[in-house]
Amino acid sequence: MTALQAVILGILQGTGEFLPISSSAHLALAPRLFGWQYQGLAYDVMLHLGTLLAVLVYFAKDWVNILRDGLARPRQKEGRLLWLLAAGSVPAGIGGLLLHELAETAFRDPRWIAFNLIFFSLFIYLADRKPAQISQESSFTLKDALLMGLAQTIALMPGASRSGMTIMAALFLGYSRPAAARLSFLLSAPVIFGAGLFEALKINPADLNAAFAAGVASSFLSGLAVIGLFLAWLRKRGLAPFLVYRALLGGIIFWLAAN
Repeated sequence: MTALQAVILGILQGTGEFLPISSSAHLALAPRLFGWQYQGLAYDVMLHLGTLLAVLVYFAKDWVNILRDGLARPRQKEGRLLWLLAAGSVPAGIGGLLLHELAETAFRDPRWIAFNLIFFSLFIYLADRKPAQISQESSFTLKDALLMGLAQTIALMPGASRSGMTIMAALFLGYSRPAAARLSFLLSAPVIFGAGLFEALKINPADLNAAFAAGVASSFLSGLAVIGLFLAWLRKRGLAPFLVYRALLGGIIFWLAAN
């Protein structure tokens, strides 16, 4: 893999991780579209480490407060978020272990990806139309964490979108769009970290070269930019443009597969 290819994949990861368009779908489809050698799920997960770093940097002050309060006063309202995020990560962790083989094989079939892009867009659309009742993540409960965690598990199928599924769940639970996105981004950190550790064992040390570093760096920088831009977008607008993109991309994939 060349440095340019790695940078492009990194940008796809950094953009798709936080927008509800499925980074895993784009990482699976790009090598097929451009005729590149697919590097495998382990490489894709390692690119996620760039977006993990983006979440940690963008929400650095929040993470300091979450960790401090979670360890110092876990039973109080201010300290519960750390443990709720941990609880919400459990379903995806279990799902990842049970469905790992399918995630690397059958789920990456282009037609399956196209179906997921279109099918789940309908549910995200319905959630996006639901009136907001909760504006702050301070109202986050264990039930909310587990339901968002279950939704996050759906994203093991490329095309569903991790951010799309968790934002959808939060919107159905009554959160505002910005609050839903913030919870989605915070919830991504434990899962990405755990998956990264799991897949790191499969990475060939020879692949940890300049191209790999360029991919992680581009994932980090693009992810950092997209977090800020997307949160600003959601303060005034909805998810419709991203859902239209998902539907169009799914339709194009079906057309290419048929021809």
